Amino acid sequence: MTTFSRALRALLAALSDGKRPDALHAQWSTLLAALVGNYPADASTLMVSVDEGLQPVAVLGMDEEVCGRHFSLQAHPRLAAIAAHPRVCRFPRDCTLPDPFDGLLDADLTHVHDCMGVALRDGDRLLGMLTLDALIPEQMAGIDDEELMAAAELLATCLRLTGQLEDTRSRLNQALSPQESAPLRSPGWHSPAMARLYESMALVAPTDLSVLLHGETGVGKEHLTRYMHECSRRRNGPLVKVNCATLPESLIESALFGHRRGAFSGASRDHRGHFAMADGGTLMLDEIGELPLSQQPRLLRVLQEGEIQPLGSDQAIKVDVRLIAVTNRDLAEEVAAGRFREDLYHRLSVFPLRIPPLRERREDILLLAGHFLEDNRVRLGLANLRLDISAEQALLDWHWPGNVRELEHTLSRAALRALGDAHPAARRAEILRINATHLDLPGGVAAASERSVPDSAGLSTPAHAPPPVDNDLPLRDATDAFQRCHIERALAAHEGNWARAARALGMDSANLHRLGRRLGLK
Repeated sequence: MTTFSRALRALLAALSDGKRPDALHAQWSTLLAALVGNYPADASTLMVSVDEGLQPVAVLGMDEEVCGRHFSLQAHPRLAAIAAHPRVCRFPRDCTLPDPFDGLLDADLTHVHDCMGVALRDGDRLLGMLTLDALIPEQMAGIDDEELMAAAELLATCLRLTGQLEDTRSRLNQALSPQESAPLRSPGWHSPAMARLYESMALVAPTDLSVLLHGETGVGKEHLTRYMHECSRRRNGPLVKVNCATLPESLIESALFGHRRGAFSGASRDHRGHFAMADGGTLMLDEIGELPLSQQPRLLRVLQEGEIQPLGSDQAIKVDVRLIAVTNRDLAEEVAAGRFREDLYHRLSVFPLRIPPLRERREDILLLAGHFLEDNRVRLGLANLRLDISAEQALLDWHWPGNVRELEHTLSRAALRALGDAHPAARRAEILRINATHLDLPGGVAAASERSVPDSAGLSTPAHAPPPVDNDLPLRDATDAFQRCHIERALAAHEGNWARAARALGMDSANLHRLGRRLGLK
């Protein structure tokens, strides 16, 4: 069986197991490598169409953070030109259109000098795109256009198959449960922890069960609440967000349930309240652990009866509200300490979901970093913005007590520092590189020479320790043997992931791919 056939079988098997097409990073990467991995390109990408642009689902020769970036066709004219071209689109050496991957392939060389791509289509519909880039002019001149078109058609067929399987699954779900909506596209997390969380959210989102989202500060609880609302049958209704920690205790009842004019001093007009505002939709009660004990019985009654009674009114009002409670506290501990009602806790936590902190899903750090880097590139009007090896390692080494919010703010500050260090005359035209100094994280980064690479037996060997070689070999052959063995050990330690192996070896990913090809490892 060919490598491509094995990769395709793995992809279809994962889909048949219920995995969503956008959560198949490993399968897409294997498929891409099988089709174009032997081409003389320094980098290649497989991208899918998302929100008037393209999102990489697999890359070769570039760091994983690229998969976190969204490439708008409007903002990237080269990608727009490929999308409009009926066959293989090659760009001349002197093409003035900016390349979206300039500065992302190599830490020392800035610009791509050989670029080509193919739009992946289903009839007139753009499914995605295959791109190949090289740093040396005419490096890919020998690639046969017909052969590349055949590879592109195979990739388009794979995208079409995955789309059809997903559509079939969605139609079946609609037939079984007409009120449910098809789940939205998930971000395609690399970590198993987030993949499991999104599977659980896809399960509970279409229902009306109360959900308790709990996790540390900054893990993205509000974002996930919005995701569940948009995946629910209530997606066309309101999403009302209330922060319980900011409500004065004397006004909580009025804020949540409303009041009538004259109900108390200062009540000059009727007020609907957040439950009434969320009727037919979703109510997010943020920081639910901060709700005073004295106010908790009223909330419990609403959850039990499905009705509210505004202050100053003698009539109860029925409301149809799906509740998502959010907290960074351990409510079970709060119950044990007597600060939270046990009956309310059980009402809220019909379906509890724990959001893992960033330190438990380090596989997602660079993916998130790519998303935030692209946001900052657009905000600052830069040609491109990337991390160097020291910055990547610093991000992976830090334990992120502030989680995703801390990562976002760290990269925003680092982008401004990198911009400040650039030459004033060339700031906007330069491809800026963020290093570990710009990140300014406590502790810094360990030197690459001091890091360890586990060997096949699981032992830790210093990265600078050479493997044994034949002393009678010519110097070049001995050097190649050393590099080949050392790279193989790093790849084995990182389960064949070239980007992670490159970081462990203190190399740029594109350079490692080129060296691997020369040494016969690819």
